[in-house]
Parts: sequence; structure tokens; C-alpha cells
Amino acid sequence: MTAKKKNPDAHTSEVPLDPQQEAILRKLKRMAIYSTALMVAGVLAIIGVIVYRLSNPAPAPKAAPIAAITNALPKGSRVVSTAVSDGRIVVTIERNGVTEMRVFDLSTLQLRGTLRLEPQN
Repeated sequence: MTAKKKNPDAHTSEVPLDPQQEAILRKLKRMAIYSTALMVAGVLAIIGVIVYRLSNPAPAPKAAPIAAITNALPKGSRVVSTAVSDGRIVVTIERNGVTEMRVFDLSTLQLRGTLRLEPQN
């Protein structure tokens, strides 16, 4: 008994491409290379931005000297509370049953706004 030799190219034989198909195949290869290069450039740009921001942190805002600014309270008032958040200082003052909140800019210590809460009669 002799075994038949199988031709490995019998099922995978390729038909030669015509010039139009070859042109389309070259165009697809160019587009794939361009797309890959663009994606790699984008990833490198993102990595570059991350490295730049980590190596050059933003400087903290300089606060004004505390002793240079004095803000007088109205006579007979008292400070109920203070809070610091988002670059602002909020001072809550109570005077004659009226609550007032004064908002100051943290970097310049300038008055930015006032909210007055009065009881209804």
C-alpha cells in the first residue's frame, strides 16, 4: 500500500490579482500604515502632556500678607464662624439678630460679596 501525497497548495492556491485589485490592496496598506502612525503619534502626545504636567506643577497662588489688610467689623457684632473653600474666605457675622456673610478673595483678601439674612416680622 502506498499512501498518496497530499499537495499542501491544493486548497490554498492563490489566483493572481489583476492590476486594479493590486492598486486597491496597496491603497489599503498605505491607509493602515497612516492610521497606525497617527494613533502612535496621538498616544505619544498624550504621554508627553502627562510627563510635562507632572514635571512642571502649577505654582500655588501667592497669598497677600495677613498683617497688611485690616477689615473692621461693625460695632456690636461678633464673628460666628469662618470657612475657607475654592480660593475664598467666608466670615459669618452676627449683629442685633441679623446674620451676615462676607466673602473675601483668598489671594487678595478683598471683599467680593455680602449676604445678609434678616428674620421676617
